[in-house]
Amino acid sequence: MNGLRAPGWEAPVTVAELVNTGPLAGARMYGSGDNPVHQVRIVDDLSVFGVVTPHTAVVLIGSAAGGGWAVEMAMRRAWEQAAACVIAPSRGVSAGSGEVLAERLGITLIFVDEDPLIVAVRVASAAARPEAARTQLVARCATRLADAGPSARRVLGVLNAELPGTSVAFLDRYGLHVAGRQSAGRPPHEHEHARPSGARWAAEIEVPGQEGPALGTLVAAGTSRSPGWPAVVRTVLGLAVAPLTAWAAQERLRASRDFALQSALARRLLAEGPPAHEPADDGGIWLEGASAEAVALGWPVRGTLTAYHVRPVGAVADDGPLVQALVTAALGQAPVLRRGEGWAGWSAQPPGELADRLRHCVEAMPWPCAAGVGAAVEGLESVGESLLGAEAAAFVAGAGTVARADRMGPAELLGALPAGVLRAPAAVVLQPLLAVDKDGTLLVTLAAVLDEGGALKAAERLGVHRNTVTTRLERIKAAGFDLDDAATRLALQLACHVLLNRGAAAGPHAAPGDQ
Repeated sequence: MNGLRAPGWEAPVTVAELVNTGPLAGARMYGSGDNPVHQVRIVDDLSVFGVVTPHTAVVLIGSAAGGGWAVEMAMRRAWEQAAACVIAPSRGVSAGSGEVLAERLGITLIFVDEDPLIVAVRVASAAARPEAARTQLVARCATRLADAGPSARRVLGVLNAELPGTSVAFLDRYGLHVAGRQSAGRPPHEHEHARPSGARWAAEIEVPGQEGPALGTLVAAGTSRSPGWPAVVRTVLGLAVAPLTAWAAQERLRASRDFALQSALARRLLAEGPPAHEPADDGGIWLEGASAEAVALGWPVRGTLTAYHVRPVGAVADDGPLVQALVTAALGQAPVLRRGEGWAGWSAQPPGELADRLRHCVEAMPWPCAAGVGAAVEGLESVGESLLGAEAAAFVAGAGTVARADRMGPAELLGALPAGVLRAPAAVVLQPLLAVDKDGTLLVTLAAVLDEGGALKAAERLGVHRNTVTTRLERIKAAGFDLDDAATRLALQLACHVLLNRGAAAGPHAAPGDQ
């Protein structure tokens, strides 16, 4: 453990460390406990205070611990000598009086139930060898972390229980809390740092992913004045990396064995939208359900995302696990779900890089396949839009190729739509027009006007006079269509493309000529 020799590791222990994690664990402390302890002095008479040096832990026995008045006088003398603290048997004074004395005199008072002489020996050992005392804490944390097993929630529970005065959290790669205490926040610097007395310090350790981006970051923060405490915390955080990576590996293995499970997880994420916070038992927050599992799997769930769609060309076996293995081999950790006749998902890679990787994936498929890449969008809540573009692009792409939705024009995208599904709705939308369009000229004219953006260019495309197009537009509007409404224009343009560009099966108006 390299942290054992990190700067500050051998710094003197503080009174608070002795009480929170050392030989005084379980004792009642009144006062801040911020002072360092250099040595121990057993005091059985107030006259002994004459040889007490600064930063000494004073242990009261005999007459010096014989009642409230004696303890109060001892605390006064300890304050005069700049002692680190006063340790007294619990029978010496009431708890209420002890709290008042500590606050009034500005010196830490500790009550112990054990024999003060035994306590003195333990404190002296910790003060003489602070690194050994801290090593004991680290060893205890290592044991408890091993017992916690591969669970992010249990690991963070151990860290927050064993590191008093310290808030610890696990953040995913986007800075979102996965487990632990929200108050830990993200440290302002990459490495831990100790600041002047009473100021806040912070530490962080990166938790590596299986490949590519890190799984997340362990962060800790506190206000301890001990220069050695941040180094201890950083060492303990390092011990937690292994169980957290084991947790992520276990989740990945479970998902890889069950394509249906991870496909359902991806669908839940799309349905639920971006991860949301939920209160945790330890006062922090926890990503519930699909969101937490996505973090373990290394799936991107925030930031800029790009969807993909792989479409088989011809009939193939529905071998989801094989497709999942080939897609993740090409793209890295990314969701794969059944979508229509193919498979889809999303990635944090930009469209260009994603398209390049998908080409290798398509080439590796045991059947002829085409693939499409959607436009880059912000956040999981917009991935559905990118998926639609990726699906349309996949319909345009030929076997063994990859098409990008952001490189396709409107006509290409509309041409990729599944007309067999949309033909009936398109006929319903255009029914008032089809009822009066005996030779199909009005349908062709409407499509030309919508495609070209106006009557003049539509007339040039159709080879007729502009006034002819204008007259036909009046008949179209008379059929009940408001061409000034953007939503209406979009619906009509889509319907026209479906009926005109998807074969003669649409009926006599599928592809009429124009005189």
